[in-house]
Amino acid sequence: MQEILKRVENAADFIKDQGVEDLEVGLILGSGLGKVAEMIENPLIISYTDIPDFPISTVAGHAGQFVYGTLNGKKVLAQQGRFHYYEGYSMQEITIPVRILKALGAHSVIITNAAGGVNKAFTPGDLMMITDQINYTGDNPLIGRNDDEVGPRFPDMSYAYDVDYQVLMRNIAKDLGIKIQEGVYMGYSGPTYETPAEIRMSRILGADAVGMSTVPEVIVAQHVGLRVAGISCITNMAAGVLDQPLNHQEVIEVSARVYDHFKQLVLEILKQM
Repeated sequence: MQEILKRVENAADFIKDQGVEDLEVGLILGSGLGKVAEMIENPLIISYTDIPDFPISTVAGHAGQFVYGTLNGKKVLAQQGRFHYYEGYSMQEITIPVRILKALGAHSVIITNAAGGVNKAFTPGDLMMITDQINYTGDNPLIGRNDDEVGPRFPDMSYAYDVDYQVLMRNIAKDLGIKIQEGVYMGYSGPTYETPAEIRMSRILGADAVGMSTVPEVIVAQHVGLRVAGISCITNMAAGVLDQPLNHQEVIEVSARVYDHFKQLVLEILKQM
C-alpha cells in the first residue's frame, strides 16, 4: 500500500503542477463514452504517458488521458481511458486514478461503463443507474496493509452508490424524459466475455448487468470517502440471452448511439451535485 500511495502522491503532484486546482468532481468514462470530455471548457489535457508512475491504457476506444476544466459549472477531471484488471495491472494499480481524484480535492465521482445486459427486461441501448454491485473478480484493491489515515481497514459498502445521487438521477431522468433502468452491476475479471452458464449464475445471484470494470474503483472510492454515482450503458445482451456472438465493436457502436441521452444525464447530474 505504501508504494501505491507514493505513486499516487507523485502523480497528483505532477497533475497539480500542470494547473489542476479546485477540483470538485471526477469522471471515469467507459468504452465509447469518452466524448463527454470533449465538452469541457478551456480543457487542459494531460496524457497518461507524461505522468510519473502512472499506468497506460491499452484498450481500443480509450484515449489514455485526463481532461481538466469546467463542465456545466463544475471543475472536473475526466478520465478518458480507464485501466482494467485483465490488462495485467494489479487491483491497486487500476484504482490509482480514484485515489488521485481524492488527493486533488474531489468530493464525488461519476463512474460509467459499457455493460452486458443480464436482466431480460433490458435492451441494448438502455442506460442503467447502478444501485449496487457484486465483486466477482476474485480480488480486492484493499488487500494488504491498510493506512488508517487514508481510509478504514473495513469500509462499509452498504451504500457504495450514493443514495441521494440515486434520487437525483431518477428525478433528472424523469424531467428529461429519458428512460433509465436501475440495477446491480456484477464485475468479472475479463478479458473473456462471460459464458451463458456464468450469465445464468449472475442472474440467480441478483445481477442485472455484467462488465469488467467499475467494481474496484467503487471500492476504493468508498475507502477514501468519495461519493459515487454510477451509470452503465447496456451495449449488448450478455451471452446466452440472445443467440448471437459478442464483440467489442458492438460495444463502441451502441455507446455512440445512446451518447446524446448519456450526455444529457451526466451534464444535469453534474449541475445538481
